[in-house]
Amino acid sequence: MKRPPYTPVTRAHPDIKAPESKISGSLIFALRFAARIYLAAFIGAAKIKLETQSLFIHAFRRALCGESRCIVAFRHAYGFEPQVLTWFVLYKLRRTAAQRGIRLPANPRIRFIYGYEVLRWGGMIARVIMPRLGALPVHHAKVDSRGLAGIYDAIAEGSYPIAIAPEGQVSYNAWEMPRLEPGVIRIGLGASEQLKKKGETLPVEILPVDIRLTYGRKSGKAMENLLRKVEKLCGLNAEKSGEDLTSRFLRCREVILHINETRYGITSDPGLPWEDRIAVLLKAALDHCAGILGIRGGGREEHFSRMYHLRQLCWDRIFVPGKEAGEKQETPLEQAAGDLRAGEAWHAARHLEIADFAWYFRTPPPENDAPLSRKIGYVQNLWDFSNRTMGGTYSDRVNIHPQSVTIYAGPAVNLNAALEEYRKDRKETVRKCLVRLQEAYADLSNRSAQNGDGDNA
Repeated sequence: MKRPPYTPVTRAHPDIKAPESKISGSLIFALRFAARIYLAAFIGAAKIKLETQSLFIHAFRRALCGESRCIVAFRHAYGFEPQVLTWFVLYKLRRTAAQRGIRLPANPRIRFIYGYEVLRWGGMIARVIMPRLGALPVHHAKVDSRGLAGIYDAIAEGSYPIAIAPEGQVSYNAWEMPRLEPGVIRIGLGASEQLKKKGETLPVEILPVDIRLTYGRKSGKAMENLLRKVEKLCGLNAEKSGEDLTSRFLRCREVILHINETRYGITSDPGLPWEDRIAVLLKAALDHCAGILGIRGGGREEHFSRMYHLRQLCWDRIFVPGKEAGEKQETPLEQAAGDLRAGEAWHAARHLEIADFAWYFRTPPPENDAPLSRKIGYVQNLWDFSNRTMGGTYSDRVNIHPQSVTIYAGPAVNLNAALEEYRKDRKETVRKCLVRLQEAYADLSNRSAQNGDGDNA
């Protein structure tokens, strides 16, 4: 089997400047049909539908009427949630509301908060389209007062809902309770404070949103084909062994993990719990990345803080801050030295891809009688684990197309009610709000299960 081509970075690039974030009505009109074709790359011809319609529609209506400020806190389990939500809000929400007898006072829009790195790996399309859809960039691992100020202004002064993924990044797992970062709550409470200082009493609402996929028989066949590709990469042959599905999952993940352990000089012990072996792998991957970048010591930070910091260093060596396109030419020696640093950073980032993905790949494989959606999710993750082992990234992930995509929304949480408590004890108030948000996601997950989402096969 021919492995995917992963082309290393061989030169340093000028820094990428994010254009001013401003919604372009003409672009939205022009994208009406092209956007659905683009979305098909992720979900095929799957129908997108909205459950809990009243909660979702009325949250947007209140925001558009100037009765509230809304932050859509969406789960980011699959990676394409922003594309699904953008398309639905721009092109279907107003009609869906009208069908329920609800009139929206303006064309609905949604403004996503995203990491600056998206403009770097997303290419020219992302750099042209995202700012013109009103998306707001922010750094994960840098002090970014300008980016935060833009977000606060967009919430306090604008009527369009802001969308944030509280997980911080793609989590690759729709069926486990997510790890939530405090940023969404801090931003919401900060915006609430800012409004109150201006003498405004508008509530700042957090709208929890989850997206679930339903699969059918064709999806099951696609899953089997993808699993065979993973087995071929691992040098396994399930047809000869006659193993059941769960056993095939276990053999594949053991082969992939063992290859990574060998790569990092880790003594493999299949008798250890899977979670313990993954934890050792994650630290080794981050240490290896730091070593290539010439960073000594450290390693005691929380996993994600360290990973975000190292990722920022890699990007800043590939897209050099302060280096402008068309500026005075560097000497050949300066250019060569910068190109070497960029190449080293690219190779260092391959280890970050392991650390990024494997943290989420700690759940046990689904049993043979598990819902099809869980089996599909696990096979996609097995492919991703092997893909990252070969040097790939999220952009190389294989998405098995579902039959339908369902958007769920929970009751909006009014952060103004927590503002007084926040002034007395910020850390504890943020923690309590995150617990409420996690409970809301649990409720949405239960509602999805009751509706039978995930498996129509």
